[in-house]
Amino acid sequence: MQWINLSDRNQVDSIKKNTGYSVIFKHSTRCSISSMAKRNFELDWDVIPANTPCYFLDLISYRDLSNLVSETFRVHHESPQLLVIKDGECILDASHSDISAAEAAEVIV
Repeated sequence: MQWINLSDRNQVDSIKKNTGYSVIFKHSTRCSISSMAKRNFELDWDVIPANTPCYFLDLISYRDLSNLVSETFRVHHESPQLLVIKDGECILDASHSDISAAEAAEVIV
């Protein structure tokens, strides 16, 4: 699997309109906890179905986009944060040590 960089408002609109599942990982490049959560997620992300788009949001570089994601999917901003989106709605919101590829895969059917 490979990350899709989330760097444009239009991508957020596309995720909102998408039928099916998408994953968004909000990452602070300045935070060691965020780096650890990202690394742990990547170690296990093979459990996520291969056709699931996985978006990576560098929230330091794209803070406005991070705010838009929080607003669009009605979640409180956290960092690091993993969102699973289904048919435009957030069905899983996890942060810090609760971020798990296995848990994300369980809700993606």
